[in-house]
Amino acid sequence: MASERIALGGAASPSLSFRRSVANPRLLQLRFDVSVNAVEPLRLRFCSASAKRSPKRLKYSTPRFVKGDGLLYVEVDPSGAENWKLDPVIDLLKQGAIGVIPTDTVYALACDMKSHSAIERLRRIKDIETSKPLSILCRSFRDIDIYTMGFPRGNQQGQMDIFRAVKHCLPGPYTFILHASKELPKQCVKHGTTAKYAFRKTVGVRMPDDAICQAILEKMNAPLISTSVKWPKEDEWMIDPVKIADTYGREGLDFVVDAGVRVAEPSTVVDMTGSSPIIIRQGKGPKQDWMVDEDSATKDGEDNHHPA
Repeated sequence: MASERIALGGAASPSLSFRRSVANPRLLQLRFDVSVNAVEPLRLRFCSASAKRSPKRLKYSTPRFVKGDGLLYVEVDPSGAENWKLDPVIDLLKQGAIGVIPTDTVYALACDMKSHSAIERLRRIKDIETSKPLSILCRSFRDIDIYTMGFPRGNQQGQMDIFRAVKHCLPGPYTFILHASKELPKQCVKHGTTAKYAFRKTVGVRMPDDAICQAILEKMNAPLISTSVKWPKEDEWMIDPVKIADTYGREGLDFVVDAGVRVAEPSTVVDMTGSSPIIIRQGKGPKQDWMVDEDSATKDGEDNHHPA
């Protein structure tokens, strides 16, 4: 069934669309948007209301947020001046919803880490294999200490004590691979692929330097499970929230928080599970003097078996 469009004055127009948005902290209102430039339809700030419910949402979600009229689309000021608009998003997350939120790099699919069904839905929406690890978005080092074994503080086997150095990088555009603790849901960790390393359970940890993301984490009072948003079946980042909503809304997405178009520059990924911190993906976060390039580590015989 095709998506419904509602036009002002009863006349159909391709530049008018129907969407659900947040107008105040207590009420979700319907709003009509008019495109100023009809030759740029991709920049329309819309999320069409589909009269046909998503099969994936019906199958994997609870009835409390099955919405036949489309997803919740919230447009906010990136500075964090409109954080009251996030309250409906928090309510949905606590019910097990899957949504898109901004970070200090690219947009991320996120859900409540306490909801096993939500984590399963997130994997299905993004088509992520169960063998692939997921990341957690944390609001503080306390969260990191609870759900991981923490940052290396040095030992007699030659492991560096770099905890103080890491504190200068966070919040920031880094993903640190750490050993997971027993508190982290099993659906989020990656097990070793061989018998020798089967005991290794790791997880990527992020503490984004983004006002909206931090506000969501504070309101949730707990970390979120996340994965960066890419085009389906393509290894390219999706940086426009309108396109994300239009693409993943039909797959069972429940909400999108729009904080503007991002830059296609992901976080820098650093593996902290070996004797030295190894950069396995150079991204937005600059290399620190205590980090080692993956190529250099390979030449030196570094034995780091990091997640893919």
